[in-house]
Amino acid sequence: MVSDRGMAIVLGRPDLDGLSEAVHALRDWQYEGAPMQLHPGDLGWYWRLGAEATAAAVRTWRRDGHLLAVGLLDGPELLRLTIAPTAQRDAELARQLVADLTDPARGVLPAGKVCLEAPTAPLVHDLLSAGGWQADEPWTPLHRDLAEPVPEPRPGLRIEVIGPERAHIQAAVLRSAFDSARFTEERWHGMASGLPYADARCLVAWDDQDTAVAAVTVWAAGPGRPGVLEPMGVHRDHRGRGHGTAISLAAASALRGLGSSSAIVCTPTANAGAVATYTSAGFRPLPERLDLCRDA
Repeated sequence: MVSDRGMAIVLGRPDLDGLSEAVHALRDWQYEGAPMQLHPGDLGWYWRLGAEATAAAVRTWRRDGHLLAVGLLDGPELLRLTIAPTAQRDAELARQLVADLTDPARGVLPAGKVCLEAPTAPLVHDLLSAGGWQADEPWTPLHRDLAEPVPEPRPGLRIEVIGPERAHIQAAVLRSAFDSARFTEERWHGMASGLPYADARCLVAWDDQDTAVAAVTVWAAGPGRPGVLEPMGVHRDHRGRGHGTAISLAAASALRGLGSSSAIVCTPTANAGAVATYTSAGFRPLPERLDLCRDA
């Protein structure tokens, strides 16, 4: 528990130096057995929009200069929040967080319908639930232990680590997989310029016709800590052939090579195909997680 209770808790918006501090804190706060939480890779993926946009989307809470919590506005109506392991039962912090989250004037969440993802903030959940916030759609976290080597993807599939000169290939696969024009080569370069990308790898799977069929980015958080997959997708013209399972295995192997203790990913429970894909790649479903939402 945090001991200096007389100090005020201060909500802040980091500059670029403060953004680096937030990334390092999130690395330090990852540990085996923790609920899947905001990860440095989440900031790394957001970095595709640029360092300034990423800093503008981050909120921090400090006491006496020490970081207690970091939040990422993953869109204007969703805050993804993680609390330092030593502060998760800090009642004063929980009350301050709730005050900041529920008052639009404080610049965290706007008026109207908003949601909070905060798996390491049980006291915040309790206070918001008492205030009328309701559970949102369920998500399924999945976990694969990396103590042992990961099986190779099936024969006939080639896995390539993508660098800057091949960024357009991964971008094209993801545009198809998610039916979104937002996956561009320029955004790949923005992502790769970010601090978290030092612990990341982009992978593309090629079939026996030398066609790029699936892609994934993996983010480590340092040796002995969980790493995440964000995002993973299969080209829409090549689904149903086991490519999702194969690229997920390759992702787990890449994270093991980076020193990660496990590979984790989270997907909406309603996306049964994604849950089945990760399960077939040796990921174990964990108990469902519910975000909290406030109606307009």
